[in-house]
Amino acid sequence: MIKISAFADEISKDLDTQIEVLKQNNIHLIELRSIGGINVKNFTDQQAEKYYEKLTQNGIAVWSIGSPLGKVDITVDFCEYEKQIRRVCEIAKKFHTDKIRMFSFFNAYDKADLVMQYLQKMVQIGREYGVDMYHENEKEIFGDTVERVLQIYKSVEGLKYIYDPANFIQCEQDSLCAQQALLDKTDYFHIKDVIAQTGELVPAGYGDGKITQLIEQIDGDFVFTIEPHLAIFEGYSTIDNAEMKNKFTFTSNIQAFNAAVKSFKDILVKCGYVEECDKFIK
Repeated sequence: MIKISAFADEISKDLDTQIEVLKQNNIHLIELRSIGGINVKNFTDQQAEKYYEKLTQNGIAVWSIGSPLGKVDITVDFCEYEKQIRRVCEIAKKFHTDKIRMFSFFNAYDKADLVMQYLQKMVQIGREYGVDMYHENEKEIFGDTVERVLQIYKSVEGLKYIYDPANFIQCEQDSLCAQQALLDKTDYFHIKDVIAQTGELVPAGYGDGKITQLIEQIDGDFVFTIEPHLAIFEGYSTIDNAEMKNKFTFTSNIQAFNAAVKSFKDILVKCGYVEECDKFIK
């Protein structure tokens, strides 16, 4: 069984619009990154409680907190940074999720021991709150290549893993090799695609992420979070300092999001899945 989640802030910064478009696409899970232009790490308790109530009233559950934790320089004052980690854990509990997406630090390629120390501490902090930390491969952080993700896997106890095919391509990693090495270690997936030669972001199946082959290889129940990156959305510059290059042009963020969802659902159908209620069954 496969369920679909989404970074709904790519639809709109407005929560009502996010909810409306998610429901139109029959998506009932959200990976929460921002609402109203405010990153989830900066929500007040009152905002978190209000947003959770509205999502719940509309039948949408928070699958994971799409936090920016670990997307900082390795020289960060970690004792001070721990306050932010704990705050994100508190927010996760407000949204009744036990998952936090995180990263493994910038400018850290030659500081593996310190990376592992910090990641292990983040896992331990999460456990205090009943929350698991999920590492995403991302360009320019320590865990951006297959080799270094495997190094983290062998070194950090209790950490879980997100597989993002586009991010690996942007780090010149071969998609099929990455799948072979990591799919059995992956806990859930982010779905966006990219053309390796040009760096242009495209809907799933239009690039070199080998997403059809990925779907054909998995066995069991998984969640895939749609992360379109097919149009500039408010807040993009705060989560990714790189230029966004797109092959296709869309008239709105909603159109771009709908295209991303449709392309992924088309792949699932091609692979023998049937949409039933809010899930895909094979």
